[in-house]
Formats: sequence, C-alpha cells, structure tokens
Amino acid sequence: MRFLVDECTGPYVAEWLRAQHHNIFSVFDDARGLDDDDILQKANEDNRVLITNDKDFGEKIFREGKKHCGVIFLRLTDERAKNKIRVLKNLLKSIPDRLERNFVVATEYNVRIIEPV
Repeated sequence: MRFLVDECTGPYVAEWLRAQHHNIFSVFDDARGLDDDDILQKANEDNRVLITNDKDFGEKIFREGKKHCGVIFLRLTDERAKNKIRVLKNLLKSIPDRLERNFVVATEYNVRIIEPV
C-alpha cells in the first residue's frame, strides 16, 4: 500500500512500514515542517493513505470538507513507536481492504471506520 506518515507519527513507523514493503512518504524524513493542508494535498496527489496521530485532520476533513484518499488516525494512550506499530500491524492484518478512502480511528482496543458520504 501507499502511505504518507505524518511527522508526529514518527520515523520508526515509516521505517517499519518500508520493511513490510509498503510505499512510504515520511514527512519526518522527506518534508519536515510541512503544514497540515500541504500534507493532505501531498497524500491526495500521490494517492496515499495518511497515517497520523494529529486530531486536526479530523477537523479538516469533517468540518472543512477536505478531500482525502484515506486516513488512519491513531488515537492512542501510549504514543510510543512500538505501540503505534502494534496497532498498525493489527489494522493491516484485519482490515487492509478498508483503509483506502475511509477515515479509520484506531485505539489500542477499538477501530472505528467512517466511510465517505
């Protein structure tokens, strides 16, 4: 799959996804400081699912009506890279076909999928 990993999600997540043979654009590695609008635009232009733990993207998509190719919002209590990777591993194993075009909210214990209207 094609992912854009937000800067706040971190380089270890991007590195792990690359090791799993996914196509990755890492804001941390490739475009530090990119603002949220530019991140969404880049993800759309490159047809990538955005992985973030920044709740501002929910506001941009649901209140401002911004377009997206899929978002995985990691709403985690434990923000360490190891936990982010564990949650992503579970998502990729259990619902890989639901990640594109949907807004996926993942916690340590639950997954909520919001499909486009």
